[in-house]
Amino acid sequence: MSGRSSDVVIVLDDEHDQSHNRVHDEHESITGSHTDQQLMMTNHNNNYDDELRKKNKRSNSWHKLGRSDSLEVESGKVGNNHHHHGHGHAGSKAVDWSTILRLAFQSIGVIYGDIGTSPLYVYASTFTDGIKHNDDILGVLSLILYTITLIPVIKYIFIVLRATDNGEGGTFALYSLICRYAKVGLIPSQQAEDRDVSNYQLESPNDGGARRASNLKSKLENSLFSKYFLLFATMLGTSMVIGDGVLTPCISVLSAVGGIKEATSFMTEDRIVWVSIAILICLFLVQRFGTDKVGYCFAPLICIWFAFIAGVGLYNFIKYDPKVIKALNPKYIIDYFQRNKKQAWVSLGGVVLAVTGTEALFADVGHFNVLSIQISMCAVTYPSLVLAYIGQASYLRQHNDQVANTFYESIPGSFYWPMFVVAVCAAIIASQAMISGTFSIIQQSLSLGCFPRVKVIHTSAKYAGQVYIPEVNYLLMLACVAVTAGFKTTAKIGNAYGIAVVFVMTLTSSFLVLIMIVIWKTHILLVISFVLLIGSVELLYLSSVLYKFDQGGYLPLAFAAVLVTIMYVWNYVYRMKYNYELNHKISPDKVKEITENTKLCRMPGLAMFYSELVHGIPPIFEHYVANVPALHSVLVFVSIKSLPISKVAAEDRFLFRRVKPCEFNVFRCVVRYGYTDVRNQHESFERMLVDSLKGFIAEDLWLSEIDSKNGNLIENGGDHEDNADGHHKPIIERQYEDKEELEVVEQAWRAGVVHLMGENEVVARKGSGLAKKILINYAFNFLRRNLRQSEKVFEIPHKRLLKVGMTYEL
Repeated sequence: MSGRSSDVVIVLDDEHDQSHNRVHDEHESITGSHTDQQLMMTNHNNNYDDELRKKNKRSNSWHKLGRSDSLEVESGKVGNNHHHHGHGHAGSKAVDWSTILRLAFQSIGVIYGDIGTSPLYVYASTFTDGIKHNDDILGVLSLILYTITLIPVIKYIFIVLRATDNGEGGTFALYSLICRYAKVGLIPSQQAEDRDVSNYQLESPNDGGARRASNLKSKLENSLFSKYFLLFATMLGTSMVIGDGVLTPCISVLSAVGGIKEATSFMTEDRIVWVSIAILICLFLVQRFGTDKVGYCFAPLICIWFAFIAGVGLYNFIKYDPKVIKALNPKYIIDYFQRNKKQAWVSLGGVVLAVTGTEALFADVGHFNVLSIQISMCAVTYPSLVLAYIGQASYLRQHNDQVANTFYESIPGSFYWPMFVVAVCAAIIASQAMISGTFSIIQQSLSLGCFPRVKVIHTSAKYAGQVYIPEVNYLLMLACVAVTAGFKTTAKIGNAYGIAVVFVMTLTSSFLVLIMIVIWKTHILLVISFVLLIGSVELLYLSSVLYKFDQGGYLPLAFAAVLVTIMYVWNYVYRMKYNYELNHKISPDKVKEITENTKLCRMPGLAMFYSELVHGIPPIFEHYVANVPALHSVLVFVSIKSLPISKVAAEDRFLFRRVKPCEFNVFRCVVRYGYTDVRNQHESFERMLVDSLKGFIAEDLWLSEIDSKNGNLIENGGDHEDNADGHHKPIIERQYEDKEELEVVEQAWRAGVVHLMGENEVVARKGSGLAKKILINYAFNFLRRNLRQSEKVFEIPHKRLLKVGMTYEL
């Protein structure tokens, strides 16, 4: 392994990275033809002396710094072009207004279906026992207006949307941000250098904030409990969002279809339930086609829905009781609590349903940008919802007895059927958005080793975030059918829904407080104000929804308990397996001994050994050689690594290094993914890997040719490669070896590629406790046997797959 390729020197300034990037950019621009290559070499020579002087200037201090394997240092370093290049990325600059307005229009169909259909059931879920006092309507209206102003608008639109991870939002985005700024991640492949990936370079506004951030960061990093708690909170938030994916279709479709009983007595409650189930089954069956094929009609339909509810609301407001506008006075909230006391607190579980789907604002920001979502919320969604709730309140002031079905009762007679059709369409769209969001968040947890392996299908070439997971889709469908058939009414489902909604909001606020202190270094008074204003309101709502635990509220907590258990079991064993491989990795001397063994037969072809181990050669290699005394002409040890960033650019996906001795053509490769990257792309994984390997060798050859044009750098203190006996190799000899190596790889590729994976039997080691044995021997192995294996996730051809059986005693 050459000095340039085998080792890396840790440099304490940015000069080396800048010079490397210039060389790399020039190399990328000349790969088209040999003529262009020669031209670029000539142009490069003009600046090469400057680069050489910089190298020589540092060479005296390099020996004082430790040398380490370049993969261990550089595997976390990717370029600054890992941005999400989807339409209207949040981090993009100079987006024209026409694009912003187009994105704002599109976001209406994707993001606001859930919160937009809330008027179907909010008043019915709040006044479950009927209206006791006419002014109670004003108190509840005041609560609704201030809640949708405080949480969706103030908290999410103007505060939370600032906490995007390079344009991506959601629970994992917040967790990944915290992991990058503090060493709190428990995923074993993360390294300190991974934090350099982030484009967030936030300056401290004051020394006090910096000291506070440093103290909290230190406490988090030194507390194992904090690390586990953050991971658990992330898993819990993810589980609650998945619970939303089950409950949103149930309550939205059931509420919309339930309106038909106002038009005909033929539709009994049981028949409404069965019609709703039929719609839900159809909805899940079409998921495999992808939302991209029907997505173009979402935004117009939701816009029509908002126009309808705003128009009907305005009509009712003018016709029945314009005086409800006095509900803007928060005094009516105080009066409502004084009159109803405990029952008023319990009714908050219904009021909070007015902000269902708010988390989608944050989770789906990666498909649009912050400004477009702010415009669509403030210009369309918020005014329409305010008019809808005010109009229903005006109607209820004169029709107290019709609160159980307020939405449809308040519709003018001739407008009923158009509203019914649009309501059902809006409910289906709201369900579609939450189902798609569930797929996305499972994909993120899968990439961070927090979810069992499932197949992720990319359904759209246009929108990177649109994915489909077959196993999860059918499990969600069964859960939705069971919930709808079991609960039958929106009242009980509403109790369950409220807990899932408020839990996710509270967890988001908790993560946001950490980000405010550690990353943004916000003034402490602003942090306290946020906690007192937003946090206290959310905790009040949380206490209310938990009160209805036995009235359906147990459902999302039961979902979450099952999902968190599955995620924890998988993540726990995932980390233990990694640590086992790390502790049993093969030393460089052992690799050299194996490859130099004259009894080993070298046959044509390229072999890829898969492992999640980033540090060193995995034990599967020695186990394979002990059973099969033959090696292919080229060996590549492939390590899969998930970085705590949203996306890794294709040109930064693969990182190669040689393994000594170089003449045996052994390489290590780290394949890097962000948590929103889809791994099974349409292009062959092995084709991309081999092309990148040849590019790595060609780049090394090109740099050697540049060196030879400028004289032997060894005499000037530059890069060199050591022979086995410790003497330096001439650059010409290194060039010859690089060219030969390139030909060997090409011949190996033509001879065929073989994929080798460990068929690991994981068991608890002797002497382990009962809990550990149950967790590993039964729970984990049950999940592993019933879910997809790695080769299916990476779409490895079955005919060219070899599995090496190993037993890991953890």
